[in-house]
Amino acid sequence: MYLAFGARVLAAGALGVAVAATTAARPAPTPPAQASVVITPGTWRLQQESRQRPSTTAECEQAMQIACYNPGQMEQAYSLPALYSRGITGKGTTIVIVDPYGSPTIASDLRNFDSTENVPDPPSLRIIRPAGKVPAFSGNNANMVGWASETTLDVEYAHTIAPGANILLVETPGGGSAGTVSMPQIVTAENYVIGHHLGDVISQSFVATEQAVGSGAINSLRGAYLAAYSHHVTVLAGSGDSGASGFESNQRSYYTYPVTAWPASDPLVTGVGGTRLNLDANGNRNSADTVWNDTYSPTANQLVNGNNGPDPLATGGGKSAIFGRPSYQDGVRGVARGHRGVPDISMSAACTSAVNVYQSFAGQPAGWYALCGTSEATPLFAGIVALADQVAGHPLGLINPALYQLASEHAPGIVRVQSGNNTVSFRQGGRSHTVYGFGARSGYNLAVGLGTVNAQYFVPELARLAGH
Repeated sequence: MYLAFGARVLAAGALGVAVAATTAARPAPTPPAQASVVITPGTWRLQQESRQRPSTTAECEQAMQIACYNPGQMEQAYSLPALYSRGITGKGTTIVIVDPYGSPTIASDLRNFDSTENVPDPPSLRIIRPAGKVPAFSGNNANMVGWASETTLDVEYAHTIAPGANILLVETPGGGSAGTVSMPQIVTAENYVIGHHLGDVISQSFVATEQAVGSGAINSLRGAYLAAYSHHVTVLAGSGDSGASGFESNQRSYYTYPVTAWPASDPLVTGVGGTRLNLDANGNRNSADTVWNDTYSPTANQLVNGNNGPDPLATGGGKSAIFGRPSYQDGVRGVARGHRGVPDISMSAACTSAVNVYQSFAGQPAGWYALCGTSEATPLFAGIVALADQVAGHPLGLINPALYQLASEHAPGIVRVQSGNNTVSFRQGGRSHTVYGFGARSGYNLAVGLGTVNAQYFVPELARLAGH
């Protein structure tokens, strides 16, 4: 059920930005310190590719009836070579990637990925476990295998965008029962990273529906985002892969009305949504980006779900039921109304235009896989932020006010996405349901936010505006 709205404004001096926090009429009790919250990785593994090298776009189209892209194409699509030629590679910055369990083969997988895809090795790939010992990896544990895939996508594609940045992988012990992950562990780990000044931008690709977590639990788990704000660390989170719907707490049933994903909905977090790219073999666009929505694609549903669908398979986005509109969204109040609107910005995420990833952990054959989801979009954007950090010469912290100011100035680095929506349909309880979402438009919208980026212009623009 929806939470009752009773907005109050936190003092601007406390956060540096006025944020309206929406609370339930009777807040949920604070969870115990070791409570587990069901969160899921925002990634979909489509299938292993039929060759022991990354497939070309044409080969994927022939074998799987989808496009798949390699690092060179993604770099070209976002106009990155113009920055690399000037030495802007993320040098001197650190991207922090937080994932439960992690992957036991990530170091060797990244080396293989880099050597095959002609991406320079990162200055360093460091793995820490500040929240406790991570259990031994088991290929028979589907939860661990899923998070290992998530970890691999996160690391390989954050590194693709910012090849000169250091990568800090923060692994947490996970959770107790199947499918649960301890959010307090993640908060502990992120607070450690922030308190010890170990990174500049934190990439989070996990999601949970606000209603499934509850306002009390969410408010008790915001400590790391408050700490990141005060220490000028940028925090990103994917907006989810279920379109305008989202999983209930049982992780099997979908909400039949519009919901929004957390932590992307937190005003101190930058919510990253998903687009669909249409690229040629060199990474040049055949057409403009659209909202990612594969819900009605039989091909995508066969690869992800083993059926023709429709099933929710689209970028998350909507209005928060927990947080009111932050001051940086005042200029888009006509869309967000009194709520925090999600997402803020978007990058590639579609399953019908996936990316090639190399992984070799137990539980599946070693090789190249096509992966997709807002877990692709989020590390891609983490790489973009790392480039801007390098240009600014220091971490940028909360970038959301700068994003909305750039959009209001019609800065060339922000590219509008003007077609598509995140409406989804599915069968549940013997009935067909459609959850009507939000359509793209010229300006801010609740499908892809402000749009996507042309990094050649966006990186210096963001460094200039957020760097002050």
